[in-house]
Amino acid sequence: MAWAHSGKNEDRSDWQRLVAHLEGVRDLAFESGTCIGVGAPAGLAGLLHDLGKYDPAFLARLHDGSERVDHSTAGAAALREAAKTAEACAAAELLAYAILGHHAGLPDRRGVGGGTLDARIKGFDLSRLDPKWRSEVPFNPEGVMGDFMARAKGPYLSFDLSVATRMVFSCLIDADRKDTADFYARLDGRTFDQAWPGLQDIRQTLLDRFDAHIAALPGNGEVNRLRRDILGHVRAGAAMPPGLFTLTVPTGGGKTLASLGFALDHAAQGHRRIIYAIPFTSVIEQTAKTFRDVLGDGIVLEHHSAIDDVNAHPEQREKLRLAMEDWAAPVVITTNVQLFESLFAARPSRARKLHNIAGGIIILDEAQTIPRPLLKPCVRMLDALARHWKCSIVLCTATQPALGTDILKDGLDLAGRELAPDPSGMTRRLRRATIRWAGAMDDAALVAALRDTRQGLVIVNGRRHALALYRAAQEAGLDGLVHLTTRRCALDRQAALAEVRKMLETGAPCRVIATSLIEAGVDVDFPAVWRAKAGLDQVVQAAGRCNREGKREAKDSIVTVFDPPDWSPPAEVAGLIGDTERMIGDHADLQSPDAIRAYFEEIYWRIGDGLDRKQIFPRFEITRHGTDFPFRTVAEDFQMIESGMAPVIVPFDAFAERQISQLCVPCIPSGAFARALQPYVVQVPPRDRDRLIANGRAVYEAQNLRGDQFAVLPDMRLYDSEAGLIWEEADVLPGEDFIV
Repeated sequence: MAWAHSGKNEDRSDWQRLVAHLEGVRDLAFESGTCIGVGAPAGLAGLLHDLGKYDPAFLARLHDGSERVDHSTAGAAALREAAKTAEACAAAELLAYAILGHHAGLPDRRGVGGGTLDARIKGFDLSRLDPKWRSEVPFNPEGVMGDFMARAKGPYLSFDLSVATRMVFSCLIDADRKDTADFYARLDGRTFDQAWPGLQDIRQTLLDRFDAHIAALPGNGEVNRLRRDILGHVRAGAAMPPGLFTLTVPTGGGKTLASLGFALDHAAQGHRRIIYAIPFTSVIEQTAKTFRDVLGDGIVLEHHSAIDDVNAHPEQREKLRLAMEDWAAPVVITTNVQLFESLFAARPSRARKLHNIAGGIIILDEAQTIPRPLLKPCVRMLDALARHWKCSIVLCTATQPALGTDILKDGLDLAGRELAPDPSGMTRRLRRATIRWAGAMDDAALVAALRDTRQGLVIVNGRRHALALYRAAQEAGLDGLVHLTTRRCALDRQAALAEVRKMLETGAPCRVIATSLIEAGVDVDFPAVWRAKAGLDQVVQAAGRCNREGKREAKDSIVTVFDPPDWSPPAEVAGLIGDTERMIGDHADLQSPDAIRAYFEEIYWRIGDGLDRKQIFPRFEITRHGTDFPFRTVAEDFQMIESGMAPVIVPFDAFAERQISQLCVPCIPSGAFARALQPYVVQVPPRDRDRLIANGRAVYEAQNLRGDQFAVLPDMRLYDSEAGLIWEEADVLPGEDFIV
């Protein structure tokens, strides 16, 4: 008898029969696939995914733990053997990617090495399997290709087919993991609640809570009236057919609640969940709290790399791990990085959620922050989700990145899909600040300006400049100084932001020196802002931190754009500065949607092919030999954050110290520690981390067990409580080190 998983009993009475596992995965995959229109191929992939376990060598492995057996290739080889028509051959090829990848990850079709689709199938001999598989696992690949083709039409056929393959892969991974987990849970006599409520089952309750929350908000004042007008207009747009939308609302116009209200209303058309994607982890907890306050507990999954409590009860930890893999919650709040890198992922754990993204409402907050070197593949993926996978997508921002087909080649069909009422008029009515171009201002001039302002914000283009300016302000004796850059770990920055908000509310001196991390979506309100020259979208976003709540006149709330003579901007920012300066002569109002639209058009013209710098999109091809889909290499190349930096973990509090102390426990996977310690990471230049290690100022914890992925500060003397990690002082020994 062929077996899928071994149990505890020598007589095999509690082992899982292979045919039971294959049929169980088939049924689960078919169910998930049917919800999104690929039930037949998903079910067939589930039936054949572990066909290689009919190899007698696999039974020997179950008995004595002998060396690994390739059990993922047989199903792909069997499909290719069975395919007799051109349509069946095409389906077999697409399913082969998913079956081959259900443990190792989606492969490339061709390339160097033995891990490609072609190499693995070519080198596999089906005769090594017990022949009874042919009677126990009957299948027919005919007719399956129709489900793929229904999700891939038009000029983007190759890319659309690759997305359909990813969706089938997701259904297969989820079904395989669930069937296996259920078997071992029954074996151990365990049960735990994995279920989340369905959005359609609780939508009316969520709407009632949302309406009650809105009714309780202050209604007086022009700003609050405008917010209500915007909300009403946006919600009225929820009756439009599903697809692509823009929501262009000036900072302070209430776009977060407006987009949530739209999503709850729009979900009446059958959407399965709401996914809210945010560009920065520094904002995600702020938004998650807002959503929980409105919708209640047990509804919202907050998923970013910082979540993983390795000390939680095993059942709680397992539910959280599963939730972050499959996104089955009715409302998911995540990051752009997590969303897009999952959509282009090859690894099973990251791709598992894709079938649950299908049928969702995706709100992209601060849509202009999509990295421009990856803009075109991101746009193509959004288009595919909207056209073929029943998604509605809202591009939500004050500085709309002009992704329509009239501006961007291969862009999105956005004509007539704006949800906000009169974006130009709203921009004028909600204007809180006046932008002034000041010319050169060195650090001494900036310190003098801060001295004359009780509460002010200075934003510069780099960490080195921010630190130098902060130290100059310290030496000048300014009160209420706060330094906000990625020199401080995320948890420290969140605490600092909370203190900043408190200082601003109470009127205490508050002078913040920051990098651009404070610009998009961070809820702070300064009477005056200084912004180093940058792109127009960054300048407008910086203006959104000035007089955010409209408590002062716009003419008295000044955003000063300056040129720091001693600090050159990064190359990318320098290009954006040029794009902005070319707008000045043509647009009297640089905050208007027309000016922002022209600015992005200028960027796209200048960058050209750089909008897909690594040629992600064109690499998915169909040739006379079939598909040529390089899933694995594309996943490696699709990195939304390419900092070229190295992580150093700062033991900022007792929780971090506890995680670090457990790194030597082999039964806890490295991924759990990596996620738990993410809020304590500071990214530094690799050569500087090497110097920290060489001088004993950082050490690799549990290097024998976990390699060099956990570099930790052994003490906190290099971590300034206000400035963050000063890695440049790695060679400097503190005075007490000389005391004998």
